[in-house]
Amino acid sequence: MTVTTYRDAWGIPHLRASDALRLARGQGENAALDRAWQIEVERHRSQGTTASFLGEDALSWDRLARRARLDDTARRCFENLDEPTAAWVSAYVDGVNAGLVRGASAAPEFAATGLEPRPWEPWTPLGVWLAHHILFAGFPTKLWREEVARRLGDDAIELFATDDPGTAGSNGWMVSGERTATGAPLIAGDPHRFIQDPGFYQQIHLSCPEYDVVGFAVPGVPGVAHFGHTGGVAWAITNAMSDYHDLYRERLRRTDGGVEALGPDGWRPAVHHRETIEVAGGEPVEIEVIETERGPVIIGGPDEAPEPSGAAGPPDPDPSDPCDLSGTAGRPAASGISLRYPPRVTADLGFAAIPALMRARTVADVDRALDGWIEPVNVVHAADTAGELLHRVAGYVPVRHRDNRLRVVPAWLPGHDWRGRHDTPRAAVDGVAVMANARGIATPLGVEFAPPHRAARIETLLRRSEEWTARELTAIHMDTHLAAAEPLLARVAALEGLDPASERLRRRLLSWDLHMGADSVEAADYARLRSAVTRRIAAAPALKDLAAPLSYPAVFDPWLTLTAKVAFALETLLTTDRLPGLDVPAVVRAALAEAAAAEPVPWGGLHRLAPCRALPAGREEHWPGLGGDHDCVLATSSTPGVTHLSSRGPSARYVWDLSHRDNSLWVVPLGTRGIPGDPHHRDQLPLWQRGELVPVVTDFARLTQEPERP
Repeated sequence: MTVTTYRDAWGIPHLRASDALRLARGQGENAALDRAWQIEVERHRSQGTTASFLGEDALSWDRLARRARLDDTARRCFENLDEPTAAWVSAYVDGVNAGLVRGASAAPEFAATGLEPRPWEPWTPLGVWLAHHILFAGFPTKLWREEVARRLGDDAIELFATDDPGTAGSNGWMVSGERTATGAPLIAGDPHRFIQDPGFYQQIHLSCPEYDVVGFAVPGVPGVAHFGHTGGVAWAITNAMSDYHDLYRERLRRTDGGVEALGPDGWRPAVHHRETIEVAGGEPVEIEVIETERGPVIIGGPDEAPEPSGAAGPPDPDPSDPCDLSGTAGRPAASGISLRYPPRVTADLGFAAIPALMRARTVADVDRALDGWIEPVNVVHAADTAGELLHRVAGYVPVRHRDNRLRVVPAWLPGHDWRGRHDTPRAAVDGVAVMANARGIATPLGVEFAPPHRAARIETLLRRSEEWTARELTAIHMDTHLAAAEPLLARVAALEGLDPASERLRRRLLSWDLHMGADSVEAADYARLRSAVTRRIAAAPALKDLAAPLSYPAVFDPWLTLTAKVAFALETLLTTDRLPGLDVPAVVRAALAEAAAAEPVPWGGLHRLAPCRALPAGREEHWPGLGGDHDCVLATSSTPGVTHLSSRGPSARYVWDLSHRDNSLWVVPLGTRGIPGDPHHRDQLPLWQRGELVPVVTDFARLTQEPERP
């Protein structure tokens, strides 16, 4: 069994095999050789065993992975696959296992941590996918809303829901043939994720008699799922910002036979067992894994204290109520929160859609394949060489009570069950279509969406031409206009009687062109002002009850930090009347004085790339300064009020050309290989920083063949 591997000038792997199973095996082996450390970390994340080599800092994630039963869910989903898809995934795993030891020998992180590679299970790729996306739907936001309602009242539950961009999103746009120079459609965009080292996406070309596809693979997962081009048809996705994970407040109690949970029909047995988490440099930690009829309990348990007074919980025990809320034999009921998510309910991740996408030749083929998609829920663009276009949502969104979308709902009350699956919306395309996590065709399926600024800006730029080429579209990726600055600048404009330094800053800001260019001093001035305003609003007396750390596992901190929530809700908080005593003009005045006292610097001097790494670098590294901001098309996100550094942004860029696939372009933030010191570890970083993309090459005669491996 052989697979031929080729490389282009950027080290991008191009794999060719005699059939799809051999090709899948070759892709798995390539992932093990190019990304051994990365995929082994992801395997451990899916199993909840990262603390065994990364230490105590990884413990909170491991607890969530174990309690949410990610590995068990992946196993169930694998066992439920149709036979051809299961064989395809298994072939990929065989390839990983064939190359892992050799790949690990070239990755210094294994020796640094003492980690030894171990064989993958057949379902491990599904676990890797789950681990990447279990927090993608943002269910921890419901914990935040619950705390807001508890402290500020139910009418404030959506106070911070100003279409927060959250931790993941994307830009995507499609231009019909009527608006291109070639007469064929173009699809372009950039997925926004945490910028990882090694990168989240891997450029790859997979070729066999059954299909020939270029696209972005997720290391550890077979095939090309999110962004691909088969020659006849191309597709791309963004996060639909739909809500499809639910949290239930559980009442739990111990009995002589185990654990019970209170549901609408009374006390029912819960599945439970204990697991031990090994911790490098520390003592092992034992946890209890509990699953009710709603789902796995991810917070709390039968030994946890009930919620504090005022929490959304059951009423005091009523002697006439057949449900004994106080427990049994003097043992009080305790509190927990369970998670209900589609793959756990359906035993399906939608993996059969991936090989179907790679076999697609037309938009109709892509459309049929996506009918089986489960998670994450995406907005999809697709176009084919015949000029057909597709703009739809794909994924599993349950039908249930609106409260399920907003907050943690009581498990013991009826009306919060799932009642089937929503139909996924679709829309016609009038020349151009834009998807940027804003409200649009996915509006009926979600609660919070990204602000409209990116989507509106992209459409404005696209409407300026009817002769688009693939290379010209790349300029849109780098647009730095920040319409979101206007509300705060309006507040600045209204100030009077300023000190001289503040007045000089005010004049600079009001003459600024609103572009967050890396070399712009005014952009840095604005960012400093915004951060100062954010910190002052977060310190307002009206929000003091939300300022203290909330008592939830640390893994949820990104969704539960007041300063970050204020930063992303700033446009609304500058005009809200729900925070009595908040003197916005005084806040802006003080913040302007603070920003005016700082030494002027260009935005790129503050806003530097800060990639996420499983293992911190052993030495300080210099990363480039960036333009853009989280509401720019160039969405290099920081957290105002916390840091100007950017750890989230375009994790890939692409332009798919349907006139000829080799006119297409792509780039990733670092490089195609995850081996420190390798020539292709970070060779694309300068291009990514400048907004340049490299050509897609599919002609094997133009590639360099590697020696065949048995």
